[in-house]
Amino acid sequence: MWDRLITDCHVATMVPAPGDPLGIIRNAAIGIDGGRIVRVAPRTELAGFRAREVTALDGAWVTPGLVDCHTHLVFGGTRADEHAMRRAGATYEEIAQSGGGIVSTVGKTRAASEDDLLASAKRRLEALGKGGVTTIEVKSGYGLDVETELKMLRVAKALDGHAGVRVVPTLLALHALPKDVDRAEFVERMTGELIPKVAAEGLATMVDAYCERIAFTTAEIEKLFTAARANGLMLRLHAEQLSNSEGAALAAKYKALSADHLEHLDARGAKAMAEAGTVAVLLPGAFYALKEEKLPPVELLRDHGVPIAIATDCNPGTSPLLNPQLAMNMACTLFGLSPEEAILGMTANGARALGLGNTVGSLAPGRAADLCAWGIETLSELGYWIGLPGPDRRIAAGRDV
Repeated sequence: MWDRLITDCHVATMVPAPGDPLGIIRNAAIGIDGGRIVRVAPRTELAGFRAREVTALDGAWVTPGLVDCHTHLVFGGTRADEHAMRRAGATYEEIAQSGGGIVSTVGKTRAASEDDLLASAKRRLEALGKGGVTTIEVKSGYGLDVETELKMLRVAKALDGHAGVRVVPTLLALHALPKDVDRAEFVERMTGELIPKVAAEGLATMVDAYCERIAFTTAEIEKLFTAARANGLMLRLHAEQLSNSEGAALAAKYKALSADHLEHLDARGAKAMAEAGTVAVLLPGAFYALKEEKLPPVELLRDHGVPIAIATDCNPGTSPLLNPQLAMNMACTLFGLSPEEAILGMTANGARALGLGNTVGSLAPGRAADLCAWGIETLSELGYWIGLPGPDRRIAAGRDV
């Protein structure tokens, strides 16, 4: 006897079939046992099976729980004042000169206790959970010193399971260079001291960095990637956001799980990503908040067959976005993705960007029983409504949350 049987629904399994990238099963049922999917099939095929609990969904559409694969959810304070300054005409440089920008967040994050950081991050996580998220990546990167980066990762780890959301912590080891710090010494400290500590304490499964003219070079990131690999950590990279710094090709060279942002990606980088299986994570919230004009080359990604993921990039400065469905809408409206691509981007491809493609992001036997039931007529509505409040029902490991 199964733990649970979900009936009277239409299911987008995200297991592709010929001519059907979303793996749709109409009039379906889902068997769940031990927190995992046992079977997904047309309702008539599961009619003879028994379960301790049977839940009828009144014809709702069911998708996997959403996967928000790129966030900076843990930070001190906000930067709402900078938002007001921008609306009044202040430039990025003027805001930075007044003590704003990442320096502001770093100072507030260093000053905050773990309890304070955890409390504020929980509120943001709850909002994303209500929007349908069941798996989320959470980066460090606002410490810029060993002690605070470890503190942020401890908070990220403590978030795991809150509001029914699985948390995947990532060490954003090279995010920005602190003022008045020797560059070579900083890179050495992050790679030679921080990474081994994070790995030894099991505080993260991945490392990330910001490859950009205003941030870190490919040579510095290669040093980071080498240290991460030596310590058993997977790789990701912020790449090609403001310029083509050849970060995507570097990510592909090291078989990174993803390269993220990618507005300035070129054909060489796209080809390398396709060959390496590196996922392109697009972040429409940052594009919107920064009023950028350079669109990521979606057609180039399609032409090369690069998997496309979508994420909120929730952070205090450039993407204060707490609605995953709005991220899907933005991906369609701003970047030209189809609704199907956007849904895949926050399910199967988001999971792939975290190295969890065999665990979450699709509904198939053996996968986690994380799913959302949406009271909509067609799946296209997930990329259509501007800020849909969330699913009618969210299930994590087989239980309602």
